[in-house]
Amino acid sequence: MAQPIYLDYNATTPLDPAVVAAMRPYLETLFGNPSSGHAYGHAAKDAVDQAREQVADLLGCLPDEVIFTSGGSESDNQAIKGIAFAQRGRGNHIITSEIEHPAVLNTCRYLEARHGFRVTYLPVDADGRIDLAAVEAAITSQTILITIMHANNEVGTLEPIAAIGRLARQRDIAFHTDAAQSVGKVPVSVDDLGVDLLTLAGHKLYAPKGIGALYIRRGTVLDPLIHGAGHEGGRRAGTENVPYIVALGTACALAHEQLPPQRERWLALRQQLLEGLEARVGPVKVNGHAEQRLPNTLNICVPGVIGEEALARATGVAASTGSACHAGLTEPSPVLLAMGIEPALALGALRLSLGRWTTVEEIDVAVEQLSEAILTLRNGAQEPV
Repeated sequence: MAQPIYLDYNATTPLDPAVVAAMRPYLETLFGNPSSGHAYGHAAKDAVDQAREQVADLLGCLPDEVIFTSGGSESDNQAIKGIAFAQRGRGNHIITSEIEHPAVLNTCRYLEARHGFRVTYLPVDADGRIDLAAVEAAITSQTILITIMHANNEVGTLEPIAAIGRLARQRDIAFHTDAAQSVGKVPVSVDDLGVDLLTLAGHKLYAPKGIGALYIRRGTVLDPLIHGAGHEGGRRAGTENVPYIVALGTACALAHEQLPPQRERWLALRQQLLEGLEARVGPVKVNGHAEQRLPNTLNICVPGVIGEEALARATGVAASTGSACHAGLTEPSPVLLAMGIEPALALGALRLSLGRWTTVEEIDVAVEQLSEAILTLRNGAQEPV
């Protein structure tokens, strides 16, 4: 049986063969502990140092501003809790948005419930964008952190991070962005964005699950999340996961090389996908900003159907109705509801995200499969075709 066409790259990416090849020696012969003083340890430490430089090159930062983590959720927790606890003497107020990843939202809720912090959850407009004036209005003398995602994982909307960064810098407020979905899809420079902390997740970038990074601008003071020995400059204890760190570094180097041509290819494929679906099922609602949006992401609401039912029938396509963190729940996406989309229409959502190996031919087949499923549902069939 043929594998389904994969259109869920925003949920996770397959490993790039070059990433597998780079990490293999560190799973086999180069197994040393980077803290060891002999040849095995030196080889492992050199590999970690090189990977740190590769991540830094992609983000436009210094290598010592990068620490390795177990993934995006840990990086978000480290950034938010780290600032909250380190700067509690200055204030107890955090600003975020209603459409953040659960790793941000639930961390903020934890700080509210267990440690007495105050959090402002800003709304978004119909395109999923934060209003800069609303950010400014929310700032108080007690604000110590602003955390706003760079790109939304469901609709792909890019937030005005550079403008928020300038505002945060003017007010001397630490600024964090979760860039797990944007790194490798659009240019991400920490200086252009004006952020003090930035989250990166390996499995969104053709590296394995279980590895990530956190950018920490020099001079930014964080309480550590994990205590132990002095790994990662004393900022994240635990023996380094050398094979996965090498994998992440290689993935970042590949992203640095491939970003410009991939962007144009994704835009063309995304348009092919949208036009093909509308030619067969009629108009759909495209969610997210028309221009400030990830080039690989098409989130649509299809009138008259439930997205999960359409995907269940289109067995030759692997896609989602929204974030993988909420998959399997037949209820409207909180992100779409926050954008003001009616619940009945939001139930018809499909998130179709493209990747490094998506082809024109695959898009054609996916259009046929999805269209057949949608039209079958509209015609009232009770059994899958």
